[in-house]
Amino acid sequence: MLLKILIAATALFGVTSISTHAGNIRTQSIISHSPSNHNQSDNHDQIMEIPSGQAVPTVNLVVHKDTMKGYNLEVKVTNFKFAPERVNTAAVPGEGHGHIYINNQKLTRLYGSWYYLENLQPGKNEITVSLNANNHMALADNGKRISDTEVVNIPGVTQSQK
Repeated sequence: MLLKILIAATALFGVTSISTHAGNIRTQSIISHSPSNHNQSDNHDQIMEIPSGQAVPTVNLVVHKDTMKGYNLEVKVTNFKFAPERVNTAAVPGEGHGHIYINNQKLTRLYGSWYYLENLQPGKNEITVSLNANNHMALADNGKRISDTEVVNIPGVTQSQK
């Protein structure tokens, strides 16, 4: 009977595993929710640690000036698979999508290695790409989010100079 109750509780509420590794607490969310009872935006500020023993994903953002206008963002990843077909589903370490931020403001999701960025404001623009699990939790290694940032300076009059 107790086994049936545990199985039912696991199915209803999910499971979170926490283990210690070399003095650090590593948390891996293995919670699955149905779309009707979960708002994925709740996960945007949470992190999912890469489990011990698994290859840690990396991301390298390369910004290429487009020959006509704007910029082409090239996102090079290792140990990570873009999985747009599984967005908003349970987290699987090492797969998911990216989030693009301009000056700490989320611009969009990223489902592949390239993104065209047309309009940047005059002045300093910090472009960041983070790697995120299917459920939008930011992937992390030892508490540090897996992301890369490049700075693009656009000539012209900034809002603070007006």
